[in-house]
Amino acid sequence: MQESVRRVRKLAVFVAVLTALAAPALARAGDVAMRVQEIALHGRVLQAAQPPMNFNMFATHWTGSGTVFFRTHRLHGSWSAWTAADADGDHTGAWHDGSLDWTGASDGIQFRTTGSVERLKAYELWSRVTTAARGLSSATEPAIVTRAQWHANQEIVRAKPIVAPVLKLAVVHHTAGSNSYTRAQSAAIVRGIQLYHVQGNGWNDIGYNFLVDRYGTVYEGRGGGLTKNVVGAHAEGFNSGTVGVALIGNFSVATPPKAMQDALVNLLAWRLDVAHIDPLATVAYTSGGNLKFKAGKVVTLHAISGHRDTGPSECPGAKAYALLPGLAQRVAETGLPKIYSPIVAGVLGGPVRFRARLSSSLPWTVTVTSAAGEVAAHGSGSGDLVDWTWQSPTEKASYTWTIATDGALSATGTIGGPVKAPPPAALAITAVSTAPPLVSGTAMVTFTLSVAAHVTATLTDAAGNSRQLFDGDEPVGVNSVAWDATGVVDGRYSLTLVASTSTATATQSAPVIVDRTLTELTVQDTSVSFSLSQTVPVVITVQQGDSVLATLYSGTLAAGQHTVSWDGTDGLGTLFPPGDYTLVVTFTDALGAVPVSAPVVLQPVAA
Repeated sequence: MQESVRRVRKLAVFVAVLTALAAPALARAGDVAMRVQEIALHGRVLQAAQPPMNFNMFATHWTGSGTVFFRTHRLHGSWSAWTAADADGDHTGAWHDGSLDWTGASDGIQFRTTGSVERLKAYELWSRVTTAARGLSSATEPAIVTRAQWHANQEIVRAKPIVAPVLKLAVVHHTAGSNSYTRAQSAAIVRGIQLYHVQGNGWNDIGYNFLVDRYGTVYEGRGGGLTKNVVGAHAEGFNSGTVGVALIGNFSVATPPKAMQDALVNLLAWRLDVAHIDPLATVAYTSGGNLKFKAGKVVTLHAISGHRDTGPSECPGAKAYALLPGLAQRVAETGLPKIYSPIVAGVLGGPVRFRARLSSSLPWTVTVTSAAGEVAAHGSGSGDLVDWTWQSPTEKASYTWTIATDGALSATGTIGGPVKAPPPAALAITAVSTAPPLVSGTAMVTFTLSVAAHVTATLTDAAGNSRQLFDGDEPVGVNSVAWDATGVVDGRYSLTLVASTSTATATQSAPVIVDRTLTELTVQDTSVSFSLSQTVPVVITVQQGDSVLATLYSGTLAAGQHTVSWDGTDGLGTLFPPGDYTLVVTFTDALGAVPVSAPVVLQPVAA
């Protein structure tokens, strides 16, 4: 969630100037005021040297590996319970950037620390509660409270928005503050978050692209345009090409209310449709670097992911995170029909191919229009795949293309224009995977090449012994090559692909397990069947992401065919909601614990 080091240095200068003018520092921004105080680390109960101003939002920054606890005193009331400050993995240099809490009107703050805490700062904010007009919705766009309507402060914004060339996925967050706020207080919370993100954390603007309150109201976040791919500061290393949506509140224990879930579904259904993204797709994203994924690491993410999927965080809380697969399914079913992944390949003077995928089988058209508005070419067809090729003219001109189907948001773009020789693409080999992940016979290696190259694949065991699997020329784009594990002994291997051209070489590796203990894994409805070649300990679980929801079996199974059924409950009688789940069969043999997974869909119970 960090901006640049240069901007952090600007923050340090800003705080120093405020300190020189007044102690403690006080920053005013329209309807919001913030004061920063350094807390002396002496005594069992810590507090600022100066009495705090009246505040209704609070955050803390600290350095060191320890934990900070705080409690607040309600105005004309009592002390709250002690609460651990939550930085949620966010850092500005050595500082932990604590989450901003809505405290309600308060006039006192105290701290305790455990472990090593070297410095501690308190951020007291008062955000005036005002009525924010709700935006108007249209047939395609949900109602959104704009920045002007929630009174965003444009004067504190540090830089013009940066717009990414494409949107790849959505990242869902929670603000990790209080769930006890009124509808009227939501806009005040959003204003406080903006001021804290800019003048507390040193970011350009509010970090999120959108925020959703527990009443189902959607707020525009970082400025730059609702439909533009504005780069936020919400997921360090994964900010470019992602839209960050924050649920206002803490959903580690509490479940997001229905109104909040419904608003999130409608918002994502619209925003992903604008970018023509399939909500149920997966995306290979190259990390820009954080404490979990180093720079250059290719991470496979869902089109609707949680913040914890991108970095060292528990966000958006366990309860909200568990809902994401089901919410993604709802997003996919909202606002149909839709056009997914439009692709135009080719250059003027030759064949130009237009492709896309539709959410269902429908009649479709492709229209190419000249700069003068005249139709230069037109194609049509029917089905769930758009695939049409235009034999384009050789003249240097600019054209607009549109892929359309009745009821869907059209996909459009341009082709042609001033001709510039593109720089040669750098050689890269990415997105290496093997299917099935547990190899017992023939397997398929899939990888992506940035340019056409000669590719060799080598399988290497732990002792360094290698065997070549294939060797040949492969085209640019996604490639799949089959290889046979016959003669390969069971074991853990590294599959290394080397791509080479006349001027460059690129290498990428992926782990491979060859194991013939478990074969013929199939899922029928909610039953999993498989065959074992030997007697082994087996554990069968139901999961969503990394969370184990139920254990269907744990024990030793003999060699032979086995089938285990799931009744849709946690084993104690509680029925899980309909949605997407994963059945994971983990067996233990000479290679250790080997998990094999298969998706399963739990259907609604018939009335």
